[in-house]
Amino acid sequence: MKEMILTTLAMLSALAFASAANAAERNAFGLVYRGAITENAKNKVNIHPVTYTLNGLRIAANVYTPAGYDATRKYPAVVVAHPNGGVKEQVAGLYAQRLAENGYVTIAADASYQGASEGTPRNIDKPYYRTEDIHGMADYISSYPGVDANRLGALGICGGGGYTLHAAKSDKRFKAVATLSMFNSGQVRRNGYMNTMLDSVQPRLKAASDARAREIATGEISYSGNVDFDALTDESISKIPTDLYREGMIYYGQTHRHPNSTFRYTTSSLMELMSWDATDHLELINAPLLMMAGEKADSLYMTEEAFRKAVGTSDKELFKIPGATHIQTYHVPEYVALAVAKLKEFYGRNL
Repeated sequence: MKEMILTTLAMLSALAFASAANAAERNAFGLVYRGAITENAKNKVNIHPVTYTLNGLRIAANVYTPAGYDATRKYPAVVVAHPNGGVKEQVAGLYAQRLAENGYVTIAADASYQGASEGTPRNIDKPYYRTEDIHGMADYISSYPGVDANRLGALGICGGGGYTLHAAKSDKRFKAVATLSMFNSGQVRRNGYMNTMLDSVQPRLKAASDARAREIATGEISYSGNVDFDALTDESISKIPTDLYREGMIYYGQTHRHPNSTFRYTTSSLMELMSWDATDHLELINAPLLMMAGEKADSLYMTEEAFRKAVGTSDKELFKIPGATHIQTYHVPEYVALAVAKLKEFYGRNL
């Protein structure tokens, strides 16, 4: 029976992988999420691939405009920050499109050094750059035709949620701040997921320091978080104990795979990551705050901790999406619908 189940799962995964592998090529804009735009049409939500310069790097982004968009009108806007390892064509694009369907001009950009954006070495993942990426999206979309810069909101998903919180501490252009399945990258890289690596902090910092020394001395770049998606099997995935990483392997490696998306990051990035925390000085956020997470997500503890520390705003809400895990908030229609409805109400009230 077990062999039959594994065989069936393998067949289903092969079909899912084949579908995901071809999705970016089939879609003119490289989008891999369900219901993605395949072509721009009059009186529909449209997508506009754009580039702009941020700190000397060319940033690749997608701007979504509402149906019937008229550049002579004024629209509220939302910047959407993608998860760690993700790209704009996955969940960030999905939520950007859904918000555009509700009347917002939105932008989702690939992080500096990642995706289709410039920057070498590739896959640097440092809090400074990720935070700058959010400021940069705000810079660009604020001057986009038809955008009312005084009605600007932010949405950060997973790792992008932690960086959005950090950006919103100082960036008072954001009149409303929301997170979905927030992931505190600094805390997890330092302490391990669910605080499982507290006994190895110093050796891992030493490894990161050594990696930087090699970069400087020899030019050799070391990477952490390497995953060979092609080598994943359903049996190996099923043995991953946490929902976030188990379902993440399926989402990023099979059902929503994109060629620009990777889990890896430069090992030297850990020097900055492990000494940083998204929840430091959260009292600086004084804008309305909505934090959403799956009710059953094993990452929920990070959202709850950040919510408790966000004492600088009296207008805040923690919304637990009934029945959802972390990754399920990225793509399961019923959970996405609940999150979008909550965002519509939140931004509608504050923007």
